Amino acid sequence: MKLLKEIIRKQGINFDGNTIYREAVRGVVINGKTLLMIYSSKDGDYKFPGGGINIGETHETALVREIREECGATVLSINEELGKVIEFDIPIEENYDVFKMVSFYYICEVDPDFGEQSLDQYEIDLGFTPIWVDIDKAISTNRMLIDSNNFPRWTPRETFVLEYIKEKFRL
Repeated sequence: MKLLKEIIRKQGINFDGNTIYREAVRGVVINGKTLLMIYSSKDGDYKFPGGGINIGETHETALVREIREECGATVLSINEELGKVIEFDIPIEENYDVFKMVSFYYICEVDPDFGEQSLDQYEIDLGFTPIWVDIDKAISTNRMLIDSNNFPRWTPRETFVLEYIKEKFRL
């Protein structure tokens, strides 16, 4: 999959040390100039639906599960790979020096009739809600949060991908 960007979240990471590695999938669902995003009522940001890949899951099965859980939506098709973003951070886990997260973005279609969400407690606490949002609104909202220096750790990644999509698809 095409590498879109590498992000170093914090300075001072010991890249020669022990690395904890995580992979995640993210769904890009486009309808005109709107995208299916997850809005956090707590933080006020927009993120793509998706999350970590469980042991034994393929990217496809993880993406279908995550979109069903976060949006209550059924994936009809996974059409193409958009690209991946790699992030590096200082881990919270002991005995590790590097946290490496690779997010794989896929363009997909969903059934327009959504069911109920099945959220983890932290997602409930963040007020995760699926919403169709104009791409310019999602970008400007996330940019304002970044400029205020008060944003979730994933906001720079998601904002970069939103801007990439806007340019690539001329939205």
